[in-house]
Amino acid sequence: MLLDEHPATLIHHTIGNFNIYPDKVAIGRINESLSTLQQARDLRIRESENALRKLSRNLQTLESQHKQTIASHNSTDHASQIVELDTQKFRIAKAASDLEIEGERLEQELDSLKSCLQQLDLQGVEGDDAMKAKREAEDPTLLKLKVYRCLGIDADPNSTGSYNKAIIRNAQRRDVHVVNIDTKFSRFFYADYLWQAL
Repeated sequence: MLLDEHPATLIHHTIGNFNIYPDKVAIGRINESLSTLQQARDLRIRESENALRKLSRNLQTLESQHKQTIASHNSTDHASQIVELDTQKFRIAKAASDLEIEGERLEQELDSLKSCLQQLDLQGVEGDDAMKAKREAEDPTLLKLKVYRCLGIDADPNSTGSYNKAIIRNAQRRDVHVVNIDTKFSRFFYADYLWQAL
């Protein structure tokens, strides 16, 4: 016989020398991992199927809306709307052009009025020299006052506009007299008095 020991004893010793418990635990862990992985795959498949169904419903809704839009679209109405919008665009452009022309006209008128205002400011309240001369020629009171001023006499009006006070300036004597004009004295008296004061 080749073997000294009985084959069953050898097999029994061989089985005893092998430690298969860690392998069993590893196989159990592998089986649990496979089970967990399968569950996760099933969950993801269900979620993907739900998302796919939702997208399919959205696609059907959008397709029906698209069909309704195409069915309700009328090319004649579209063309008429385009024509109407073009007409409005041309009206607005014409109105803008008219307003621009009117603005330029108003700017020219404003420049003209500014020029007139500047001339009037230069002339002053009484107007230019020609207007002053014309007014003075027409108003004898102004001529008399001008003669008095040339002589050094200023007539001072009161609140009613009548002249009841005369201020006499004598440049040679460097003197100023104020004379109150009263109606109880004659004009000859005041003329003589004023002439002497000069």
